[in-house]
Amino acid sequence: MIRDNQRLFNRIHVLLDAMVIAASYSLAIVIRFMTPLANTAVYHLTYDLYFLPLPFLVVGYLFLYYEFDLYNSKRASGRKRELYNIIKANTVGMIVFIVVLYVMKQPHFSRLMIFIFFMLNIFLTTLERNVVRYVLRLIRKKGFNIKYVLLVGYSKSAESYVDRILRNPQWGYVIRGILDDNIEAGVEYRGVKVLGRIGNLEYILPENKLDEIAITLSLNEYGKLERIVGLCEKSGVHTQFIPDYNRVIPSRPYMEDVEGLPVINIRHVPLTNSLNIVAKRIVDILGSFFLIVIFSPVMLVSAVAVKISSPGPVIFKQTRVGLHNKNFRMYKFRTMVMQDEESEKDAWTVPNDPRVTKVGKLLRRTSMDELPQLFNILKGNMSIVGPRPERPQFVEKYREEIPRYMIKHQVRPGLTGWAQVNGLRGDTSIEKRVEYDLFYIENWTMAFDIKIMFLTLFKGFVNSNAY
Repeated sequence: MIRDNQRLFNRIHVLLDAMVIAASYSLAIVIRFMTPLANTAVYHLTYDLYFLPLPFLVVGYLFLYYEFDLYNSKRASGRKRELYNIIKANTVGMIVFIVVLYVMKQPHFSRLMIFIFFMLNIFLTTLERNVVRYVLRLIRKKGFNIKYVLLVGYSKSAESYVDRILRNPQWGYVIRGILDDNIEAGVEYRGVKVLGRIGNLEYILPENKLDEIAITLSLNEYGKLERIVGLCEKSGVHTQFIPDYNRVIPSRPYMEDVEGLPVINIRHVPLTNSLNIVAKRIVDILGSFFLIVIFSPVMLVSAVAVKISSPGPVIFKQTRVGLHNKNFRMYKFRTMVMQDEESEKDAWTVPNDPRVTKVGKLLRRTSMDELPQLFNILKGNMSIVGPRPERPQFVEKYREEIPRYMIKHQVRPGLTGWAQVNGLRGDTSIEKRVEYDLFYIENWTMAFDIKIMFLTLFKGFVNSNAY
């Protein structure tokens, strides 16, 4: 019955989308030609010719909506992802429409009207889908359109699944219970009971009282997976597999297809993609060169001040660990009195550190001491944005103490980073910095880099934790 209702809902949804597409197109014609936007002095086609493409547009856009996953279940789908897919589908649709008009040599077909249709269709489709989502959630809260789920296997993933379902009653899922071979029947997790052993599936499935099976086996029980899937598919019940790999793969994995073989990457790192690497490197080269030119007067004054303030070289070179765990020499303006390498090697800077010069305090507080790293970026040792590099001795220490610490070396270290613009600099939690660095690594986009650069301008230079 539930599956019949889902098919009916999908048909209604397609009909609603078709009506919105037609309404958006018609309204765009009205706005373009029957409002102050209309220009009677300019020739335009007849209304019959404008409405001629409408049936093809409706069919074409519905196909695009299907291709961009806009007819998936709304139970647990997010609004942001749906809006993103609506924008993508409409962008492709507009481009194809304009290309077809160009091929058919229709120069008088109003491009402004097409753009108005583009904007209206995105807005009205998003509005329509949010209204549908709201109505469905109201219906589910009242006990209608419910899906009954059985979990197979008691594991961390089973507990996480239960937590999410209980947090979101509007999704309309009811968990009947859990089957497991290692946990005694009657044991509960947040009101969800273990009903018995996995073998009971043979008797439960033929009763046809379930809408979904969620396989949540623990890692050491994956040998049973083939038999369980076979039983579920034989009964025709929709089956999901929720892998219990949180202890092994602590973040969202990245799936790819290798000639039909599904491969799960332990971690999704966008900057392993060649195109992304090249794009980021071009930005680094152009950006560092531009910043060197802009800040050259500041660097010149800083260099003179360092030289006058205390004897020793202007530039301090320190070994840091970079991309692929390779060491490089990172440049900074010297902010301390000269000391031998061994005494400097293992020492942290502390508040009111007597080794820091007066000029050095100012340079550190304003982050001007980091400006020579623009040359590290130009050389390719560093990037404008990325995790901050650390000294080898501390890398060896943290790799043993902090899980996933070494992942930060899968990308070039940066002059500034997501952790730094969130205040994690100087004497702050290393664990928290690593958490922010991993978020940056796994969610990198060029837009994210630009956001961090802008945030650095407003709150990344002055460092209250710098001593």
